Amino acid sequence: MHRPTALGGALAALATAAAGVLVAAAVSTTPAAAATGGTGTGYLHTSGNKIVDSTGATVRLTGINWFGMETDNKTFHGLWSSNPWRGQLDTMARLGYNTLRIPYSNDALKPGATATGINDFVNPDLVGLSPLQILDKVIDYAGSKGMRVILDRHRPTSAGQSPLWYTSTVSEATWIADWKMLAQRYANNPTVIGADLHNEPHAEGTNPAATGACWGCGDTARDWRLAAERAGNAILGVQPNWLIFVEGVSCPSGGLSNVWDNDPSNDEDCGWWGGNLSRAGQFPVRLNVANRLVYSPHEYATSVYHQAWFDDPTYPANMPAIWDKYWGYLYKQNLAPIMMGEFGTTLQDPKDKVWLQNLMAYTGSGVTGMSFTYWSWNPNSGDTGGIANDDWTTINQAKQDILQPYLIPPTGGGGNPTPTPTGSGSPSPSPTTPAPTGGCTATYKQVNAWQGGFQGELTVKNTGTAAVNPWSATWTWPSGVTLASGWNATVTQSGTTVTAAAPTWAASLAPGASVTIGFTANGTAAAPASVKLNGTAC
Repeated sequence: MHRPTALGGALAALATAAAGVLVAAAVSTTPAAAATGGTGTGYLHTSGNKIVDSTGATVRLTGINWFGMETDNKTFHGLWSSNPWRGQLDTMARLGYNTLRIPYSNDALKPGATATGINDFVNPDLVGLSPLQILDKVIDYAGSKGMRVILDRHRPTSAGQSPLWYTSTVSEATWIADWKMLAQRYANNPTVIGADLHNEPHAEGTNPAATGACWGCGDTARDWRLAAERAGNAILGVQPNWLIFVEGVSCPSGGLSNVWDNDPSNDEDCGWWGGNLSRAGQFPVRLNVANRLVYSPHEYATSVYHQAWFDDPTYPANMPAIWDKYWGYLYKQNLAPIMMGEFGTTLQDPKDKVWLQNLMAYTGSGVTGMSFTYWSWNPNSGDTGGIANDDWTTINQAKQDILQPYLIPPTGGGGNPTPTPTGSGSPSPSPTTPAPTGGCTATYKQVNAWQGGFQGELTVKNTGTAAVNPWSATWTWPSGVTLASGWNATVTQSGTTVTAAAPTWAASLAPGASVTIGFTANGTAAAPASVKLNGTAC
């Protein structure tokens, strides 16, 4: 018998920044092209325990969580950092994360909701946008990199988790209506592939008067399986192409375990919040559209809560049987796909490294393995930390090294990713790098400007007859203009010369192809001068 868990990694995120932006009316995003390669083509569906694309090819979602929209900020955390939002997505894709799970609360969807915690100098293109409009931009850019997006109703309000999918202030009707709104908003955008209906339903109260989420108990006010059917079918009525991601509960009875109340039924086997799908085989979620159901358990290490199984003398050999019991059997018996929506650790305890290594091995290798989205990109998850370090730019290499063999990069995200450098410098282009045969052209667009800085885009086109691999663009700025940030390349500055070196995932610039290098800079707005592609003047 296991004790009920402490809060999952999702609960540790704290909003700490305060810069505000103005609100604007929400508008629909431009439909993105269907993703290809690492995340498949067109919309996704299920086949047995596999997720497959519109052609029937097997797809493995190997993603990451970027939270904040569920907090008081009502938008992504880290927008207060010196790394632009596009730069953060560039890194996620380059590292091999092909899917983005985005938590939100219903507060962020309300008319008049305001996004806060945004560095206006680094992200001037987000000024004045509503939380939904910022979400639109993130989805569009993620889609342009071949990534997929799963929306996660994380909390009814920004105040915190709830054991049930509704509260006294956020009704089931509101929960479903907001899901239908999102399904309609992104109905023609195959970047958005599905809905994680409610985050971490869990036990509360004690039997026989339990008040928490149960599985298969038949009480419509508490049975999460029945609620998932109601919401899932309502969403599929609007957008039948979406996948419906259903998490587990913590205790199938909905009551807390190991409570001294002389009720033996309380002494059931409980797991992580959202992580117990042991009853889903007996009481499966029934959807009106076939091949849309994905079960999505959560799994954590000792940094979140010290479960009894971590002290088993056979640890970690005992873990596969535990995972089998709670959720792995659904995959192994070919009943449904598994997409681990959250799992994470600080790695501070040696047991946690062993846990993560064994968990990844359990999911299987290659495209046929179980899907997952790691918790989290954010470094400010208090009980797990993140893949990003506190600068929101460099990465935690120890975690990345364990996850890397299981990551399938999105198309455009590249293969064999290399880590983000932990220093500020960047190697110079190789002296043997070929110059373009025939030359290049350069065009510049100033995107925005403000007191003390500006944002621009430099597009360099290879007009030669041979590919440039790897490519590197250089330009000069007047004295006093300094680089603040850059994306779509590794951008560095030495004196008045700026170098944009090709990222590993897009090293080659084919004849006739162009690359657009984005940047923000400090100083008086100035166009790049003396632009060169691998030493050839444009």
